[in-house]
Amino acid sequence: MLEYRSEEIEIMDDLTISGAVVDQTLRELNTINKRLGGNQISVSSYKKIASKANGNIMLADLGCGGGDIMMEMANWSRKNDVKASFLGIDANENIVEYALRNTKRYSEITYQSINIFSDDFRKQTFDVIHCCLFVHHFTSDQLVSLFRQFSDQARIGVIINDLHRHPLAYWSIKLLTSLFSKSEMVKNDASVSVSRGFKKKELVSILKSAGIEEFQLKWKWAFRWELIF
Repeated sequence: MLEYRSEEIEIMDDLTISGAVVDQTLRELNTINKRLGGNQISVSSYKKIASKANGNIMLADLGCGGGDIMMEMANWSRKNDVKASFLGIDANENIVEYALRNTKRYSEITYQSINIFSDDFRKQTFDVIHCCLFVHHFTSDQLVSLFRQFSDQARIGVIINDLHRHPLAYWSIKLLTSLFSKSEMVKNDASVSVSRGFKKKELVSILKSAGIEEFQLKWKWAFRWELIF
């Protein structure tokens, strides 16, 4: 078990899912990510890039969920006089509707409900592309193509924040969500997500196959990979 990446489908992969389960799931996922330090990995990576950038920054958050990480990035940008705009992208219109309500106080955050495999998305360019708990939803072959595409679309850099596939991470999140989660989606998807996560050598292989030679890959608590290229 966990020797290879799982191909099991998550409930979240159903792009038509809607209703109260979406709101409950997105609220719980943000709580989990905040308490385990997952959000901070993305924000810290954004700070590194934003501090070196000149002028306005346009960041696209792929698989944006409820927009919570963009809010944290926006808060830091406001405090540090960094002019930044954020575009949340999610293929599920119901998730985008939740995110719009969740981030309504932030005029610098906008959204598109669009599939990243579409021509409309491929035509767009950004300063930074950010993905948190997003790329594990795709096969390694798909990621080779996507990483190559992201590298072309992002003028400054790409930030990936995703899961380290490890038994301790798998069984810990399975126990925690079974005890405390009220969302059947979270209870099912949390451990499945870990099983679809990555070993270091797998990410390195994907990057090499995509022709990406320059990158930073670091392990972060709790069982996350911070990848910048």
